[in-house]
Amino acid sequence: MADTLAPQRIRVAVIGASGYTGGEVIRLLLEHPHVDLAFLSAERAAGAAVGSVHPWLRNHPRAAGLTFRPLAELADTDPVDIAFGCLPTGTLPERLPLIAQRAERVLNLGGDFRLRDTGDIRRHYPDTAAHPPQEDFAYYVPELSPAVPEGRFVNLPGCMAVTTVYALYPLFAHDEPLVTGRVIVDAKTGSTGGGRGSGEPPAERTGNFRVHKLHGHRHAPEIRQALADFTGTAVDLRFSTHSLDVARGIMITAYSELRDGVTALDVKRAYAKAYVGRPFVRVRPAPKAPQDFPMLKAVVGSNVAEVAIAVRDGQCVTVAALDNLIKGAAGQAVQAMNLISGFPESAGLPTTAVSP
Repeated sequence: MADTLAPQRIRVAVIGASGYTGGEVIRLLLEHPHVDLAFLSAERAAGAAVGSVHPWLRNHPRAAGLTFRPLAELADTDPVDIAFGCLPTGTLPERLPLIAQRAERVLNLGGDFRLRDTGDIRRHYPDTAAHPPQEDFAYYVPELSPAVPEGRFVNLPGCMAVTTVYALYPLFAHDEPLVTGRVIVDAKTGSTGGGRGSGEPPAERTGNFRVHKLHGHRHAPEIRQALADFTGTAVDLRFSTHSLDVARGIMITAYSELRDGVTALDVKRAYAKAYVGRPFVRVRPAPKAPQDFPMLKAVVGSNVAEVAIAVRDGQCVTVAALDNLIKGAAGQAVQAMNLISGFPESAGLPTTAVSP
C-alpha cells in the first residue's frame, strides 16, 4: 500500500483535534519530517488557534498558523492521504462517510470498530452498533499484526488493552502456551485515560488510588480477541482497572501459572524472541531493584512500552508500562502511519521519557 502514497510528504487531517489524543497527534506530527497538517477539526473550538486550545503547542513555529475548523469544511478541502480519528468513542461512525470521501486512509484511535462480536459491540459500544461500518476495519498492533494493513480503514488498540497484550503475548505465542489456567490482570491508569471531558473533580483524584472497574471493562473482550487472533489461544482472563493520581501513564500487573516443565529461562527466551527488532517494545531482561522494572517515569513522554517478568516457584508475574496518550494512542497511530506510508517506523516518535 505504501506505493499508493506520496513517498516524501503526505497530507494529514486530525478529526477531533481538541482532545488529549488529538493534541498529542498534532504535537507528534509537528515534528514529523514527512507530514503536512492539512486539516484539523474541532466543532466547539472551530476558529480557535491550536495554541489557544493546546497551550503546550503554542510556541512551536509550525503551529503558529494552525486553526481548528468544523468537520463539514473537510468536504471543501483537497483530499488528504490519512485522517486520524480522535473523536470520542461512539461519534466517528456517523461522520465516517464524509471523512472517507476525503481521506485515502482512516486511522481510528477510538474504540468504535475494535470488536467483532456483535453482542460485545452492543454492550460496550452501543452508539457504534447503531452505525455499522460499510467496510471492515483492520485491528492493527504494529509489533504483532502479521502484515501492514492494506485496507482503507484501520482501528488502533485501546491503551489498557495493548499494554496487557504486550505483557501476555509471549506467554501464548507458541503451539503450547507457557502458562496454564486463568490469567489475572490489574491495570492502573492516569486521569487522561478518561479524556478531556472527564467530569471527575481533581480534588477527588489527587492523593487517591481507587477502583475504576473490577468487572466488565470494555477492554477485556478486546484483549481476549487480540490474544486469540495473534496467538490462536483463548485466554481465561480476569481484568480489573484502577485510577492513579497521575496525569498520564498505564501500568499493568499480570499473574499466571507456568505449565509443568516450563522454566524461567523458557519464559525469558519467549519474551526476548517476541520483541527482538521491535524498537518500541523493550523487554527489561534482568530486573533486580524496583527501579529496574517497568515504571511510568521511564516511559511517560515516549512511544516506548516496557515489559518485564519475574518467575518463582512456577508462578509468573508480568509487568508492563507505557504512556497512554503516546504508545497507547497517538504515538501508536503515528507508528502505524509510518509503516503504512513506507516511512521509517520511528519517524517523529520519541524514545526518551520526561521526568521528574
